[in-house]
Formats: sequence, C-alpha cells, structure tokens
Amino acid sequence: MTVFKAFLKVLNKNKAIVIMYTVILIFFAGFNMKTNDNNTTFTASKPDILIVCEDEITGITKNLIEYISKNSNIKEIENDEEKRNDALFYRDVNYIVYIPNDFRKQFLNHQNPEIKIKSTKDYQASLANMMLERFLNVANTYLAFDLAEEEMLNAINETLEQEVNVEVTSKLDTDSLTKVSSYYNFTNYCILAGAIYIICLILSSFKKESVLKRTTISSMEYQKYNRILLLSNSLFAFAMWFFYVLLSYILFKESMWTLHGAFYILNSFVFSFFALTLAFFLGNIISDKNALNGIINVIALGSSFLCGAFVPLEWLPKTVLNIAHILPSYYFIKSNEVLKTVEVFDFASLKPIYLNMMILLLFALAFIIASMIITNKKRKLA
Repeated sequence: MTVFKAFLKVLNKNKAIVIMYTVILIFFAGFNMKTNDNNTTFTASKPDILIVCEDEITGITKNLIEYISKNSNIKEIENDEEKRNDALFYRDVNYIVYIPNDFRKQFLNHQNPEIKIKSTKDYQASLANMMLERFLNVANTYLAFDLAEEEMLNAINETLEQEVNVEVTSKLDTDSLTKVSSYYNFTNYCILAGAIYIICLILSSFKKESVLKRTTISSMEYQKYNRILLLSNSLFAFAMWFFYVLLSYILFKESMWTLHGAFYILNSFVFSFFALTLAFFLGNIISDKNALNGIINVIALGSSFLCGAFVPLEWLPKTVLNIAHILPSYYFIKSNEVLKTVEVFDFASLKPIYLNMMILLLFALAFIIASMIITNKKRKLA
C-alpha cells in the first residue's frame, strides 16, 4: 500500500501532462470532424474544351461537335494559335480538339483521320480525352457495319445516350468510420507519449538513492515491490486508455455502439498494453528525467509521423511505409484503417486485424522479457 500511495503522489504531481495530451486529442478530433463535414459529396464537373474545326460541319463532324458540346463547356478563343496556347497555359481551357479538313470524308472512307489535341494534362483534360475516345470507338464500331451515314449516326447517338445506373449496395457509413479511424490513429501519439512520460517519470522517482535505501532495508520482498509497481503503472495506462475510449463514445456516439466500435476498442487496448510494456522497459534503463522529452519526440512523435497517425497511410511515400513496417505503431494504425472498410465480420475480413494484434502482443512480450532481464541484472549488481 505504501508503494501504491507513493505512486499516486508522483502521478498527481504530473497530472498536467496527461491533461495536456487529452486536450491535444480533443482538439484534433474536433478539427478532424469539422474538416470531414465540409466535403461529403462528389459533384461531377464538365471540362472546358475548345474545338477548332477545319471541316464542313455536317454529318459525323457535326455529330462529334454536338456530343462534345453536350458533355463539356465549349470555349470561344480568338483564331490564333498563340492565343490558344495562352488559354491552355492559364487554364482557360483544359483541352483543344483539332478536327482536320475532310474529316468526314476520310472517316466514311475508313481512312482513320487523325484528330490532334492539346491538353493541360490534368484530370479535366483526362475526362475530355476519355469523352473523345468514347465517341470515336463507338463511331468506328458502327462504321464497320457499312451502314448508311444517317443510320450510323442514329445508332451512335443511341449508344452514347445510354447511361449506367449505379446501385450502392454497401450500407457502410464510411464517412463516420473514417473520423473514428482518424481519432484512434491519433491516440497512437497520446497513448505512447503519455505512457512513456508518466511511467518513466514515476520509475525514475523510485530510483532515487533515498527511496532505494528505504526499500532495501524494509521488510517488503523485492518481487512484491516490483509487482505492486508494475500493477500501479498498469492501472494508470489502462485508466488513460479507458478515458480515451470514453471520449470516443462522446464524440462518435453512433459509430462506437457497433461491432466496428468494439474492434476499435479492442485494438486500442492491445496497443495500450504494448505501450505499457515499452514504457516500463524504458523506465528501467533511463534514470535521467531530462532525457524524457527527447525520447518522447523520437519514439512517440517519430512513429506517429512515419506510421500514419498524423498523415493518412495512403499519402505516405513507399520508402516511408517500408520503414514503418518495423515499428509497432504501424500495425495499430493499419488495423484502424482496415476496420473502416470492413462490411462483414467474419474471420477472412478480420484476419489482417488479428495478425496485427498478434504482432503487437509479440512486441509487448519482447519488452516484458527485456525488462525482466534488466531488472534481474540490476538486482545482482545492487
């Protein structure tokens, strides 16, 4: 009981650190929710196209111009090539289509006339290019049947007017789950930084010469002393984890009362256990309190940047991701990212998450063994 009281006393002196990380987490979660709410729908836009036609506007040529006009914003630029290039450069147009002289005649004679283009090479230009290729592919298909021009044009128009009806069969609320994933990804930093700072600080306080002497001459067994200290640190680590979980229920009420929420909690619990073992290991090898800030920056902040806690994994370069594979945080964050796409909770869908949890537990086991070895060695030297 004396050890536990001393633990609580040290913890109470450093409660500001825990509060600081909690405030950071709340701020990030609130900012993330506001950002995601700004963009929840997709609206298709039409590319800006300039058509330069040197052919007589009739037949297939007219049909092509009408199709492009219907599916884009047609721009009028002065008949000067330099002005056209300037329009591309300043993004006044995304795409320029050059229909050559005798296009209709050459097309109907199966001579495959070349339509030259200029583009800004952005996504709008790609859309315009797809549009042009679609028309030409459909037109060439009907041309092969040797139909009369008018009959061929009717068939082309009928085909191009067909639209694909898309039915969304997934009932997954990806927007809400993305917010939850981002929240739990960010807890990677808060849990690691909080656990390492507080636990290392507490263990270093118990390493003071005066405290060690009192422990040595007391009637308490060394193993019991270590056990109480470990349980006390565990109590703090899981209290911090529980508070962050409770906060997630307040922020993401609907998403957390689901199977997805249960697995986010389980995944964060396993990671908190790993963070506890890592902090306990570091606390056994570090005595200098001044070194803690540097350690937190290297481990907590570094792993958060490399493993996708602050920047989504899909945005990170391949080289960074290859490095991230050696860090435990990667497997915690990867499980969160997988969870937001899970629709059916079966073994096949959850297998990657189970494997990531096993890897975290193996890391935790390694740090437990390392802590025991270091503790035993120190005890023999004492």
